[in-house]
This record gives sequence, structure tokens and C-alpha cells, in this order.
Amino acid sequence: MVAQWVSFNVIDTERQDWARGWSKLKAYVEREGSARVPYGHREGSTPLGQWVAEQRRAYGAGEMSGLRARRLEELGMVWSVADERFQENLEAAKGYYEEHWTLCAPRTATMLDRPIGQWLANLRRPGALDGHPEWKAALETMDADWNPPWPAQWQRHYAVVREMLAEETILGYIEPGVTVRGMNIGRWLTRQRRPDVWAALTDGQRERLQAVGVLPHTPALKPAQTETGVVEPSTAP
Repeated sequence: MVAQWVSFNVIDTERQDWARGWSKLKAYVEREGSARVPYGHREGSTPLGQWVAEQRRAYGAGEMSGLRARRLEELGMVWSVADERFQENLEAAKGYYEEHWTLCAPRTATMLDRPIGQWLANLRRPGALDGHPEWKAALETMDADWNPPWPAQWQRHYAVVREMLAEETILGYIEPGVTVRGMNIGRWLTRQRRPDVWAALTDGQRERLQAVGVLPHTPALKPAQTETGVVEPSTAP
């Protein structure tokens, strides 16, 4: 009987402590707009940051009931700190994509005060997304060519051409000298259409250019010369 009484009171106290932590987190979320609590943060006398960290530990170890997990998730709880940071950076990446039409950002690029260019470069490294298929899917949903097999610089230029043509810009108007965000888009496009450069592109690059109506320039036909030395127009197809 004594053992049961002690057990009941210990369990009851633990429930009260958990309920108190949850209510403090709820107040924090209502005030701050998220459940991302810094580790050292306190709500009054409650070390809320430490409490949240303990909930993540318990969840990861399989020591948390489904009811508690659901109650925390309703407040926007992110169980993995790495997942939380990814979502924050993904939001910044979204802002960059909306402005530049590609996630192939230069390493020095920033958005929302985050080094988004370096972050994306890190994720492109072999094995960086191993064990995180949901991260890869989120990036591909935003930009299918976020990690192309060709140079990122090529993709940045192509993204601008794609958007210009989508807005009904006439292809002939994109001449050398037409510059967008510091990139000489006209010169780049003229180079891609050179037969020798076009032949050196990958199948994927050519497919993307063709999809927006960009084709290589046709080589100029040379006039044919007869045995008498008279130059005649070529009839070659």
C-alpha cells in the first residue's frame, strides 16, 4: 500500500510538472509565434528551453506517450533541431528562389540574413542528404534543378532566359549586352546557340533550352563552285 501511494504521488507530480511545462510553452508560442525556444530561455522561474530539450530527448528515445507528442505537435514542436534549422533555411531559400528563379545561388548569396548560398552548396556535397529524403524532396519540389549535373552558373543564366521567354520576351531581343542582375544574358545565350557550344552541352542542357524555344544557329551555307570556276548557290538541304 505504501509503495502504491508513493508511486501514485510521484506519477501525479510528474504529470503536474509536464502540464506546467506545456502551458509555459503554449504561452511562449502565442507570444513568439513558434515553438523554437532557445536552450537557455526561461519563462518566469521555469527553464523552458531545457524543458523543450528534454521533450525532444524523450521523444527520440521512445519514452513519450502519443498523447503528449500530439499535444506538443499542436503547438508546432519540431522534434529534430536539424530539421528545425533546415526548415528555417528552406524558408530563406524560398525567398531567394522567388527573386532569382533558381536555387543555384552563388556561395556568397544571402537571404533573410542567412548565408543561403553556402547552405545550398553544403547540401550539394555527396552524401549530405543521406538519411534525409524529406529534405531532398522539399528542395526538388521548389526547384527540380537545385542540384544540376552541370555548372550552377549555367543554371543561373538559363533560369533568367526561361523567365524572360515565359513573360513573352522575343528571343531576338535577348542580344549581347542585355544584362540581368549583373549577368550578360544576351552574350551567354548567343554563345549557347553556337553550333560548337551547342554540341558540347549535355542532353539535359539542350532539352531545357529547346523546351523554351532556344535552338542552335544554323551554320551559313557556303556557295558551291563548278568545274568552270563559276560560283553557284548551294542546293544542299
